Amino acid sequence: MLALLGGFLLVVVGSPGYLKCDMDDASETHEESLGEEAFDTVNSSIVSGESVRFFVHVNLQVQPSQAAESELPDGCGLLHTSRKYLKLKNFEEEIRAHRDLDGFLDRASIILNETATSLDDVLRAMLLRLVHKPDNTESDCNLDLLMAVLFTDAGTPMEGKVHLLSDTIQGVTATVTGVQYQQSWLCIICTSKSLLKRHVCISRLVRPQNWGENCCEVRFVILVLAPPKMKSTKTATEVGRTFATMFLDITFRQKLLKTRTEEEFKEALVHQRQLLTMMDQGLTPSLKHYSISSICIPKSHQPLQQKDFFPVGKGIREDFARRFPVYPLDFTDGIIGKNKAVGKFITTTLFLYFACLLPTIAFGSLNDEITYGAIVIRGICDDYDLDFNTFYAWTGLWNSFFLTLYALFNFSLIMSLFKRSTEEIIALFISMTFVLDAVKGIVKIFQKYYGTSHGNHNADHISVLSLLGLGTSLNTSFHTALNTSLLANPPELTSVSSRSAEHSSRETAVLSLLIMLGTLWLSYTLYQFKKSPYLHPYMREILSDCALPISVLTFSIISSYGFQEINMSKFRYNPSERLFKIAEMQSLSLGAIGSAMGLGFLLSMLFFIEQNLVAALANAPENRLVKGTAYHWDLLLIAIINTGLSLFGMPWIHAAYPHSPLHVRALAVVEERVENGHIYETIVNVWETRLTTLGASILVGFSLLLLPLPLQWIPKPVLYGLFLYIALTSIDANQLFERMALLLKDQASYPPTHYIRRVPQRKIHYFTGLQVLQLLLLCAFGMSPLPYMKMIFPLIMMAMIPIRYKLLPRIIEAKYLDAMDAEH
Repeated sequence: MLALLGGFLLVVVGSPGYLKCDMDDASETHEESLGEEAFDTVNSSIVSGESVRFFVHVNLQVQPSQAAESELPDGCGLLHTSRKYLKLKNFEEEIRAHRDLDGFLDRASIILNETATSLDDVLRAMLLRLVHKPDNTESDCNLDLLMAVLFTDAGTPMEGKVHLLSDTIQGVTATVTGVQYQQSWLCIICTSKSLLKRHVCISRLVRPQNWGENCCEVRFVILVLAPPKMKSTKTATEVGRTFATMFLDITFRQKLLKTRTEEEFKEALVHQRQLLTMMDQGLTPSLKHYSISSICIPKSHQPLQQKDFFPVGKGIREDFARRFPVYPLDFTDGIIGKNKAVGKFITTTLFLYFACLLPTIAFGSLNDEITYGAIVIRGICDDYDLDFNTFYAWTGLWNSFFLTLYALFNFSLIMSLFKRSTEEIIALFISMTFVLDAVKGIVKIFQKYYGTSHGNHNADHISVLSLLGLGTSLNTSFHTALNTSLLANPPELTSVSSRSAEHSSRETAVLSLLIMLGTLWLSYTLYQFKKSPYLHPYMREILSDCALPISVLTFSIISSYGFQEINMSKFRYNPSERLFKIAEMQSLSLGAIGSAMGLGFLLSMLFFIEQNLVAALANAPENRLVKGTAYHWDLLLIAIINTGLSLFGMPWIHAAYPHSPLHVRALAVVEERVENGHIYETIVNVWETRLTTLGASILVGFSLLLLPLPLQWIPKPVLYGLFLYIALTSIDANQLFERMALLLKDQASYPPTHYIRRVPQRKIHYFTGLQVLQLLLLCAFGMSPLPYMKMIFPLIMMAMIPIRYKLLPRIIEAKYLDAMDAEH
């Protein structure tokens, strides 16, 4: 695009070299006086103009050995040149651009009429100006050492003949024939361990100087010095990018040539900053020509209106029209055609199978322990003498009814009000529930086997924890696809005396802790194995995709066969329960049906939020899904499916976190990239298929045939380790967790993320603290032992919308909030 527009670019070029004496192969330069800016650009076909705006160009001269020197012709050596693309500094969004200029204006080092003609003399004069400043703190600074760092030719066979700058930034213009370098200015950047802080000096030469190819008419030299260990937004390259972006404008450079005092020079800099900060509609023609199109104007959010929710069923029709044409491809992509991914589909299916089945067993086991074999809502039915299956069915039917209304009236549009930060708060809360479930499980094992006291659990306390299924986890009632089949004998079939008669063994408790941690260690190590240098990349990917089943099977075998003499805690299985029993819908009174409606409404809000939240996280822009979304249609399907499940007393379903985003990640083609020394992963594409979910669901159904054995050989600590693994892998890309980690990191280790560039550090920490407070609010209601607090938990989740739109902008500026909520 830039080549077509003729836009100007900036290049950090590996040093223009200049000759101190004439050489046979030196090219002659034209010294015709055609005006100060006549030779501002010179054609060069070194690089393609279609892919460059800013280059970092680094020259490294390799020193030959003594033996090699004697065999090579005089003056011969090796030179390594590399160019790097740099983006223009965005003065509208990147807060550091303004701070770089403010820091320079406070301690300005400006040389307006430099008479020196050689590059060495100019740079030495600039260094002397920096050293002799009144506020200089670099008392131990060695000018000769800094001069040596600026160049790369010290100690080479041609010492004293050619000077090559090690790191420079230059502006270029992309054209269809190549690249034209801007000749009138040069930005030199340098890092040195002898420096304590950053320094910038700008020198304006009295007359243009010819310093070699691509530097034929230099009038401005910008020197940037910085220590090597700096925050990613404060490095010498970043500071140089700020001033290079400003000098890219030829009108600005011409204005600087007319300034007579340092104050006028500073005023010109401030005026240029104001121009660069203007919105798109306020750009001047000259700035438009210089491709400052990199300034992004945040799109203002259009508030939802009543007409958006009508006509009825509009969202469902649009979703169906969007998804139906690509529906056959959901079954053929990766199977038919040149690009096949059968192996990845198989490993992803196994991962999804274990990720769904094992938490199901674990949640069912935890629910069994807490409720003495009773399923969710059983406590309410016992308190009011209601038939459990009927009350459960009516609750599910009301839940499906409200979900159907949400789908028909396009209520999923409300989820557009959930910003990324709000979604990540809820996602991190769900991850915390997995950790809490694992901790609760291992604590129960220690209380049972390691402690000295055994006895009855408080039935009332248990009833409170089981209300709405939120006692063990937010997801307990939603992720237990086999929960009914895993319930043990009801309380009347299992006596308290038999529970307390179990042998107390400290070995069991300690081994359970080791098995849990071992499962976590092995699964996460294999998950990260794709980043290791061992084995073939294809084998590394298979091991990473199969991390979960391998770790579960390994430690189940170790626990069952390696320590047979130690009694491990396993889940119980009750084969006497009928799986398919239709509820007697007429047995409830109108009052009980009304109570079921209230409970179904609250559950529908929870289903609605988590279904759409998980769908939004799975369809995040960074996942690069291309087949489109279907929020309304998916919600209607959930309502239809749960209607049948309710009638038969089966657990309800909906999109699960973090299983769905992890499923997308397992089907993704991921690449590692490096930016400013920081390694990050990016998704190239995702295989969008239904085969993996279909295969995993079929395997889960066949797992009923594996009860009680061999599934009962899986000890509970392995399941708790699985919880920790799921929680740990789900927070990898959670920005809230990443920003919490910044509080413990050195600033030099901060990654160059979009919010680090655009938002002041203090504002970032303020925002993170406010998010943590919201997270604690969710935990207070979602994990509370009080039933009424858990009942209003969905309302607390909805209340986060006005908190984000009304409360937070009073504390942090809206532009910073939008920057941190941006995708990248």
